Amino acid sequence: MVTIAVDAMGGDHAPEAEVDGAIRAARAYPVQVILVGREEVIRKELARHDGWRTLAIETVHASEIVTMEDSAAKAVRAKRDSSIRVASRLVRDGMAQGFVSAGNTGAIMATAKMTQGMVHGVDRPALASVFPTVKGTAAVMMDVGANVDCTPQMLAQFAVMGEIYSRVIFGNDNPRVGLLSIGEEEHKGNDLTRTATPLLKTLPLRFIGNVEGRDLYSGKADVIVCDGFIGNVALKVSEGLVEVIRKILEQALQETIARKMGYLLARRAFADFRRRLDYSEYGGAPLLGVKGVCIICHGRSNANAIKNAVRIAAQYADARINQRIETELKRWSETVQV
Repeated sequence: MVTIAVDAMGGDHAPEAEVDGAIRAARAYPVQVILVGREEVIRKELARHDGWRTLAIETVHASEIVTMEDSAAKAVRAKRDSSIRVASRLVRDGMAQGFVSAGNTGAIMATAKMTQGMVHGVDRPALASVFPTVKGTAAVMMDVGANVDCTPQMLAQFAVMGEIYSRVIFGNDNPRVGLLSIGEEEHKGNDLTRTATPLLKTLPLRFIGNVEGRDLYSGKADVIVCDGFIGNVALKVSEGLVEVIRKILEQALQETIARKMGYLLARRAFADFRRRLDYSEYGGAPLLGVKGVCIICHGRSNANAIKNAVRIAAQYADARINQRIETELKRWSETVQV
């Protein structure tokens, strides 16, 4: 049974969402969950749920909490007994195969990199985010915030990691990999994209060339590679756009309430729309390239998001994605410097 540690003190709705999500995951999947944080607080929250003692759930005490205002440096250096640090140590020491947190993203990344270490052959870890497409498929974007400044070699590594992740988690036999730019033509873009293109062409993967921002949702590519600055902007713009569309649709539906049949049909369509764009269905973003598994959830994650993050972490560990990344980077580096 795979064991996943959950930072019970991170996130806007901690510890309620984390404890509830851990219980849902333990009931739904063959996984053991370790809730990490202030034990008295976690135990009090667990007591609100009937039957939790029959589930594969344990607690590990951590006396400190990393807040959203803490810098990554402060979290790593000063708060050595934080719930993030303790959960990461559980992975490093083999007590858990992965950990999930909805806490301070910078602190999680810095802690995982320092405590767990890096997969051999990877220069920098990258955050992978999933975008729904009009074709009903999932597009993986690499990177969405871990690395503001990147080299062409880093983008090539992101392509390798994203391609493996798409194959293993989403079942794409031969994922299409695109490089995010301002035009499909190779000469368009900045120095980074123009230099990365010939390098990506040398990799034995299905590189389809440059893709544009609209292709995040078109289904043209299964993996989209970019630096963390551009990726994070694209992610935040997308989140804001989804919220605007939801509110506009809700207002339009309320105006059709007098036409009851049309209203009921529209409500069903709207429910399907919300489900397809619901971030909680994807759980969180894996930090690819660190040893072990690290899933970073949105700060406002609810119980469903935590449950799915635990599921993704367990799938990641079961599939031994890190070993695949290391093996393929080593094999591919024999023919090209990645």
